Amino acid sequence: MFGSVLIANRGEIAMRVARACRELGVRSVAVYSTEDRDSAVVRYADEAVHIGPGPAKRSYLNIAAIVEAAKQRGVDAVHPGYGFLSEDPDFAEACEKDGLVFIGPPPDVIARLGDKVAARESMHRAGLPLLPGSLGPVGSVDEAHEVAARTGFPVMIKAAAGGGGRGIRVATDPESFLQAYTAATNEAQTLFGDARVYIERYLASARHVEVQILGDRYGACVHLGVRECSVQRRHQKLLEESPAPGLGPETIARMGEYAVAGALAAGYVGAGTFEFLVDAADQVSFMEVNCRIQVEHPVTELVTGIDLVQEQLRIADGEPLRFRQEQISNQGVALECRINAEDPDRSFVPTAGRLDEFVLPGGPFVRVDTHGYPGYRMPAIYDPLLAKVLSWAPTREQAIARMDRALEEFRATGPGVRTTAGFLRRVLADEEFRSGSYDTGLVARLTGDTTA
Repeated sequence: MFGSVLIANRGEIAMRVARACRELGVRSVAVYSTEDRDSAVVRYADEAVHIGPGPAKRSYLNIAAIVEAAKQRGVDAVHPGYGFLSEDPDFAEACEKDGLVFIGPPPDVIARLGDKVAARESMHRAGLPLLPGSLGPVGSVDEAHEVAARTGFPVMIKAAAGGGGRGIRVATDPESFLQAYTAATNEAQTLFGDARVYIERYLASARHVEVQILGDRYGACVHLGVRECSVQRRHQKLLEESPAPGLGPETIARMGEYAVAGALAAGYVGAGTFEFLVDAADQVSFMEVNCRIQVEHPVTELVTGIDLVQEQLRIADGEPLRFRQEQISNQGVALECRINAEDPDRSFVPTAGRLDEFVLPGGPFVRVDTHGYPGYRMPAIYDPLLAKVLSWAPTREQAIARMDRALEEFRATGPGVRTTAGFLRRVLADEEFRSGSYDTGLVARLTGDTTA
């Protein structure tokens, strides 16, 4: 196993990786910006290195600064977490060039699957089903409109280089298409420096279900079941659960087979997620691949008993997979609620400030991943995710009850601080959610916000 790992991230995922390193006897080196000098991981890691001022472009997105920190501290490997540089092939290549092991897929795999158009083309060749639309990027607004008309409205216009639910617009009819196309291409250029977009049929009542996979460098790959991710606001996930309620075992098995086939075809190494849309008839369509650990990975850990971050480290260190597909089983039901520092009463505007009170829930089968602590001052310039509260139980009904109790116990207060904990309790109480028959439109129906 590696002697030392640099964690090229912040927040709760940095703490998560540091804990995995501690259990494996690996020295952890955290990096931090000026804004994060008092962060939990700076206190917890074996060593911490300042890499720049607050703005992410000058710290957590600064490849040169991170690689230099890794070289100075003599680490063996770099774990990118999620977000920031986790799916940047240039970062992976820079690490490898300087003799550092990048804990993730090879740079060429990240580049191919990170481009949504290239990923669609690759998965199409591997035999995965796609939604109708353009296989490649559209070259002009006229071509895009022609593809949309042929596909049938409503359609989604999606950034080829997009991710995290950004760079997406929906056109419900021909009259709204030009405005949606212009907005999508402009946002794609602004956010990703790449204005290319493709067209895909929009399923208003679809479910968003994903498959966790692990692949080693020797050609072995397994899937670890599915996660339901349909509780979303503006394509941002708020709550996840496993298994997906109401999804038949045949459909789950088929999705797992698709994910493994796609991963093997791409030469995937490490932990990754294949995302699918599932319609009312349980027809499955490939959506995208996330070449990193997911925010919601603990859901899978709770139902499988497999530590995904530790498996990432083992795979990157050259170990073969330690289990075969038939050895993996899913037990019970797990839920994850993402508690963001946002104000649901003001259109979920992000909040920041000092946590005067920070009380975490406890009790049997409750897990909390967080970087918060009493007295911590949350920076306003980063993602508002504050904590992930998870529950496990033998049945879904019990898991929901346990989660509701845990959210009731959660306390995070301070000047100007608001969180989504109360709103998530509303989701848990909703009859549609409790029935297990919900889709990606649930939050919009709950809030009355048609843009949600």
